[in-house]
Amino acid sequence: MMAIKLPIAPQRVLRAPECSLHKLGRAATPCSRQLAASLATARQFLGVSTLFAPRILAVRLMATAKGTSAPLQAASGGAQKKQALISVSDKTDLTRLAKGLVDLGYEVVSTGGSATAVEAAGVPVKRVEQLTGFPEMLDGRVKTLHPGIHGGILAKRDEGSHMSAIDKHNISLIDVVVVNLYPFRQTVTAETSPSYDVAVENIDIGGPAMIRAAAKNHADVTVVVDPTDYDTLLEKLAGPADAAALDFRKRLAWKAFQHCATYDSTVAEWLWRQVGGGAPPPEMSVPMQLSAGLRYGENPHQPAAFYTDRSLEEAGKGGVATSVQHHGKEMSYNNYLDGDAAYATACDFAEPTCVIVKHTNPCGVASRDDLLEAYRLAVRADPVSAFGGIVAFNRPVDDKLADEIRQFRSPTDNETRMFYEIVIAPGYTPEGLEKLKGKSKTLRILEAKPRAPAGRSLRQIGGGWLYQEADNLTPKTVEFTPVSDTKPTAEQLADLKFAWLCVKHVKSNAITVAKGRKLLGMGSGQPNRVKSVQIALEKAADEVEGSVLSSDAFFPFSWGDSVEIACQAGVKAIAHPGGSMRDQDAIDCCNKYGVALVTTGVRHFKH
Repeated sequence: MMAIKLPIAPQRVLRAPECSLHKLGRAATPCSRQLAASLATARQFLGVSTLFAPRILAVRLMATAKGTSAPLQAASGGAQKKQALISVSDKTDLTRLAKGLVDLGYEVVSTGGSATAVEAAGVPVKRVEQLTGFPEMLDGRVKTLHPGIHGGILAKRDEGSHMSAIDKHNISLIDVVVVNLYPFRQTVTAETSPSYDVAVENIDIGGPAMIRAAAKNHADVTVVVDPTDYDTLLEKLAGPADAAALDFRKRLAWKAFQHCATYDSTVAEWLWRQVGGGAPPPEMSVPMQLSAGLRYGENPHQPAAFYTDRSLEEAGKGGVATSVQHHGKEMSYNNYLDGDAAYATACDFAEPTCVIVKHTNPCGVASRDDLLEAYRLAVRADPVSAFGGIVAFNRPVDDKLADEIRQFRSPTDNETRMFYEIVIAPGYTPEGLEKLKGKSKTLRILEAKPRAPAGRSLRQIGGGWLYQEADNLTPKTVEFTPVSDTKPTAEQLADLKFAWLCVKHVKSNAITVAKGRKLLGMGSGQPNRVKSVQIALEKAADEVEGSVLSSDAFFPFSWGDSVEIACQAGVKAIAHPGGSMRDQDAIDCCNKYGVALVTTGVRHFKH
């Protein structure tokens, strides 16, 4: 049967989507022979001896061959059977998608392993080489880089010159492109690092080209890069071609370009590691993935969200960003900031340690073999500030510690149970986790892989970013050099190292006072160092006698200033970086009061 429409239309080449006419003379498949016979009949009926029909808009050639129930359709004036091209590395829900597309009347075109998986599920599929006339070549590097593919994707359906070119070159339109890329990130972050050649071979070329082409032509083509969009895709394809469908394609186009941008950022970051010699790259992009929408930012009038860093630099490093929340209210903007500050401090200590943070500053720190005792001492350092704070541990929490956290009363009145926003640790025993959940419905309980300070640090300023390597120095990597007549005892030196590690995490100007591996008081964020010293000594109160003091930077003045104030208060050992033109004043002052003074040669500013 043959149905013919004869309205006025531009000259077009008769063609069928399933058979390229230029192949008829050299590859006589059943389909091509059937089409050739049908075309001969059409020419005889029309009285023409060429393949060109100047005023024919569309010719439907009804195929009656065995096994073919649907008509073969020629020309592109809306009668062509729609095609969906699938080429995916992540084959999640692939066969379900292919079946859904076929049910909607689409012909599935696919490549390599994707085609094999679809065929294995019993879904009809056309290999991409049937469209291009070329086999996969160069070990699979060239499969879809062909006008037969990209022409079918990029052709604007409402542009006459485009459609004439499509007809002239017998190219089939492609209406849906489902592509995701070679697993480059997984390859280069594997436990066993790949060779350079293996990594390069996992850089996808054809995939990004198809994705970008389909995304650019989203007015006519739907592009999908994420298996979680498959259900919505099928739903939209089954619905009307209205404004909502166009909006959906626009959104998928954005997602496609972002998918490629993230992929390219990862490849560029890896390549710079091979050639950059550790220097900051001349250009940098950091891929980020939305993890959660937040109720608000630092204040209720500020919209906010939380993103995880998908760069290679962050792969497998742990920390709050990749933590698991077992219980409690959703995290807030300030919760993330405070939680990160608390856990970073705790993970910086080698010994079992508890850290309590308020507004990103550690107000309580203690190290003990018994983590329960470390918790008690950390709270007692500043129970007023600890109330409503974040509690972090660098060891797992068991049922005894969890019960202590649940029941502990504030040292201020021995009646009020301590309230916390977050408890974070590298793990929990099952019993410990259940007990801790019973403290409060709102208590956020986080489990995070330990993360000591390391790698790069990025910080935003207006119109730019600041890059630096993280402050990853520890007491083991620093020389504590006595410069006074009085030398620190072994116990005092241990306390100086403890206080020095604490002051590293306090906002400048920063002072910490400690004794017996517990923080007694800290002064933070003051415009002058004297005030920070006074605040730290005030918090240490009666326990200051025999304590040690650490400063994040050198003392510019000593007499009647920070050093003498500390000596007169009862501090017995002091650590600072040194390097001031008045360092001798600090030495002379400490000698006068019999206080040990050591220099580290390392400053710990934290802004």
